[in-house]
Amino acid sequence: MNKMQYTEERAEDLLVLTVIDTRLEASNAQSLRELLIGRIEKGEQRIVLDLQNVVFMDSSALGSLIGAMKRLRPQGTLALAGATGPVLRLMNLTRMDKVFQFFPSRDAATAALEA
Repeated sequence: MNKMQYTEERAEDLLVLTVIDTRLEASNAQSLRELLIGRIEKGEQRIVLDLQNVVFMDSSALGSLIGAMKRLRPQGTLALAGATGPVLRLMNLTRMDKVFQFFPSRDAATAALEA
């Protein structure tokens, strides 16, 4: 298992996690899951996951996102920002575009969620 590289910062009451890796796949999906679930268990309720650097995501990474979303519901929010190309296609194909909130950028996500 590879450790997923990311940065973490706060914007008001939002936790913003920016994925540095260009690929979210079987090798680092468990790391993604542990990061998200760990923050949720520490009380984070509103998370923005910035995917602007991610050019590939597989089903194992998608499963990690779904697991985190289930853990947050109904009181929390996991918003995805900056997703492009293949990541958006995966979300559309799996109909996860109806489950997650998507924003074109991290700034758009934080502006919408802080309002």
